[in-house]
Amino acid sequence: MDIEILDNTELTGRKACDIIYYELKIKPDMLLCAASGSSPLVTYRLLAEKYREDPGLFERLRVLKLDEWGGISMTDPQSCEIFLQENIVQPLGVSSDRYISFDSNPENPADECTRIAAYLKTNGPIDTCVLGLGLNGHIAFNEPGSFLQPYCHIATLSEKSLQHPMASGMGRIPAFGLTLGVADILQSKKIIMLISGNGKKDTIQAFLSGKISTQVPASLLWLHGNVTCMVDKNAMY
Repeated sequence: MDIEILDNTELTGRKACDIIYYELKIKPDMLLCAASGSSPLVTYRLLAEKYREDPGLFERLRVLKLDEWGGISMTDPQSCEIFLQENIVQPLGVSSDRYISFDSNPENPADECTRIAAYLKTNGPIDTCVLGLGLNGHIAFNEPGSFLQPYCHIATLSEKSLQHPMASGMGRIPAFGLTLGVADILQSKKIIMLISGNGKKDTIQAFLSGKISTQVPASLLWLHGNVTCMVDKNAMY
């Protein structure tokens, strides 16, 4: 794992943007798996600047939503859907046929997971996966536990996850999560881990120790051969 500790989120975001931009030049139809939340915001803003400079480069880019809060409206301002629409899908001109998204309130959540899994089976693997580190060490909605689900699944949300600003700002408490599994993530050709935010000091230390445990789901990234991890040093204190 390539780990860099940088002075602020502007620097972590700029490096992540440069990696994605480079990979996109190599493979214009890349499948980019996009996380929501504050950690990748700078990355997405800088990618939007690249798009304005060279929109043609983004014409074949495909974007896959990493996860979604379940049991809420797709139009909820705090949903992953609205976050990605506002910060990556619309700014990068990603058409609806190139955007693959969990429905936040499907009639049958299991069928929704099957739909996303089928897309990945046919069109995957993910080329570049952008991740953040959860307060309890989760990646996507793969929560700490005695075992981790490998593929797309319905997740029981932990109390830590429900304390996330997106969830706490909703009109209703999310009933569950819809998420890619750990195997889906580890099958990505390239993984970018962005770490920022408050209250993660102990979790960051556990992750950076290199000890692999299902109690720190992000630690399984140490099993992957192509991970770039960028840490805002302010999150370490």
